[in-house]
Amino acid sequence: MSSTSSLDTTLKESYNFGSSCILSSNLESLHRVFLFGYPIAHSMAPLLHATLFKGVSLPWTYSLLETQDASEFLPALKKQNIIGCAVTMPYKVTMMSAVDQVTDEGRIIGAINTVFLRKAVDGSTRYIGTNTDCIGVREAFLQNFPGIMSQSTGKPALVIGGGGASRAAIFALWKWMGVQKIYLVNRIESEVKVIMESFKATEFSGELIWVSSVDQAEALEAPVLVVGTVPDFPPREEGEILARKIVQTFLDKEKKGYILEMCYHPKPRTAFFDLGERAGWKVLCGTESMIWQGVAQQVLWTELPFGKFNLDEAAKLIAESLEKH
Repeated sequence: MSSTSSLDTTLKESYNFGSSCILSSNLESLHRVFLFGYPIAHSMAPLLHATLFKGVSLPWTYSLLETQDASEFLPALKKQNIIGCAVTMPYKVTMMSAVDQVTDEGRIIGAINTVFLRKAVDGSTRYIGTNTDCIGVREAFLQNFPGIMSQSTGKPALVIGGGGASRAAIFALWKWMGVQKIYLVNRIESEVKVIMESFKATEFSGELIWVSSVDQAEALEAPVLVVGTVPDFPPREEGEILARKIVQTFLDKEKKGYILEMCYHPKPRTAFFDLGERAGWKVLCGTESMIWQGVAQQVLWTELPFGKFNLDEAAKLIAESLEKH
């Protein structure tokens, strides 16, 4: 499967809603995009999107709107020349109710990270929320490991963590990577239960299994795909220590697979990244998924095809920036 065509097709089929484009031929005007969240001063998104805009010769800007006041969202979104926005913590769930419509991806995942604009039949502007983090997970695997679906289809996967990124990973593994059984490892049981109940209330047809002990992990079939979504802190609390032991049990199984470590800040090589490599797994840095979800956002905002964007330059600049930290 061609990732280029699959990305364009996915975005057209999932995010079009039968609405017409918002920009028409007005690409060269000075449009603006912003990231809404708190805290976000460390975000790599401005560098990524400035590079991508420059690569397609658009004079657009991407800025940070760092605030703890959720009421600032809609006034900012509806200012002149705003063509969309990105949404991050702690607003990925709450802003679902602020937009006119939410895509199936956002609804099933239960969180949005992107808002884009389209014209409705009556000519009004529609503000549509979606989640491109799932695209980032999918493309990170597909782009780096051609033929990976021949190994992942019908096999279990593992997702570590209980936040918004874990939800996007669950969706991507089930929707596009052929996975039906997904193990969940997290330090807090209640977070896992919320996730399981949330997905159960949708058309999600996969099987989610909370792995709560080392013995349980030892008895389960080895996952082929693993996605880590937790911050890079040493385990200290009892739940964190147990979760690390369970993860290590999976990594030590004879059959090895592929890991996407979504945490990349402040250093791309996290403790989990190193654990996976030492255990013999093929490990991807989280900047891979970050770049791909950002490109999906660009396609939605600019309405340009994926092939127009220069990902190599963006990846180079982000790697250089991380090395300076």
